[in-house]
Amino acid sequence: MIGVLLVNLGTPDNPKTPAVRKYLREFLMDGRVIDFPYIFRTILVNGIIAPFRAPKSAKIYQELWDERGSPLKYYGEDVARDLQAQLGDAYYVRLAMRYQSPDMKSALADMQSKGLKKLIVIPFFPQYASATTGSVYERVMELMKDWQVMPDLSLVSYFYDHPAFAKYFASKAANYQKDVDFDYYLFSYHGVPERHIRKGDYSKNTCVFGTCCESITEKNHGCYRAQCHETTRRIAAEMGLKPGTFGTAFQSRLGRDPWLQPYTDETIKKLVAEGKKKILAFSPAFVADCLETTIEVGEEYKELFEEAGGEHWQLVESLNNSPEWVGILEDLVKKS
Repeated sequence: MIGVLLVNLGTPDNPKTPAVRKYLREFLMDGRVIDFPYIFRTILVNGIIAPFRAPKSAKIYQELWDERGSPLKYYGEDVARDLQAQLGDAYYVRLAMRYQSPDMKSALADMQSKGLKKLIVIPFFPQYASATTGSVYERVMELMKDWQVMPDLSLVSYFYDHPAFAKYFASKAANYQKDVDFDYYLFSYHGVPERHIRKGDYSKNTCVFGTCCESITEKNHGCYRAQCHETTRRIAAEMGLKPGTFGTAFQSRLGRDPWLQPYTDETIKKLVAEGKKKILAFSPAFVADCLETTIEVGEEYKELFEEAGGEHWQLVESLNNSPEWVGILEDLVKKS
């Protein structure tokens, strides 16, 4: 039997402050997320971020929650179920979260009991980043280190370049283009500190946060920033967009250190000042609509856009539980 472990970032167990605080502590104490020495990370997370941010975040999560719970979780459950049906009995599919439940430890213990010949791990992050995909791999290796019988292990590092990925977003965008003549297309990705990118530049001379991301090369193929820009180019090409009508920006920064730029909020203000009044927004770093897409891009950035003088802001939905997403996963499994 072949095991397929699908892993997303995670979500609080409920939208109340204690659960959100617990989630933030586990998430932010990951040394790949906040890469400070342990003692300083502990003070920062447990003494400042989690206590003060949890109540505010809980209110936002309450807006996001619906009758099924957290969209990020139930979309994942839907996809795991549908993928299992597509793959058949020769495969065993499990969904896990890097943080909180369903947890990776329980999922892997269950999969170990199946006596797998092969295990395929697919993190739900289209672009590779140390803080996301890298963290999942580290946790997998930690949990499997004492297994006496190791199955053949296959890790999917990224899938932004899968042809169906760009086609999906282009198709969804076309639904909105029927009714609105958009004058700009903005692709917003979750940001990471610039130091994370520099740490991954083993040549120490490739990353200059400029023209180095204009194409994917042998030197930058594992760079999150380069992959984000390439994702934008692929979707724009699929849509037939002209140069100058689309761009890439980065959202959700935390703290005072420089994060990947340009920042989405500042880009929005600049675009409105340039006369861009109708914008179609994308969040291609996420496979499921969540706090960062539905609330941050869909609502908060829309409000910022309209306050600056914009007229029409529309967010293109994520892959969620679409047949296209299940098809991408099936293809990734079969090719791994």
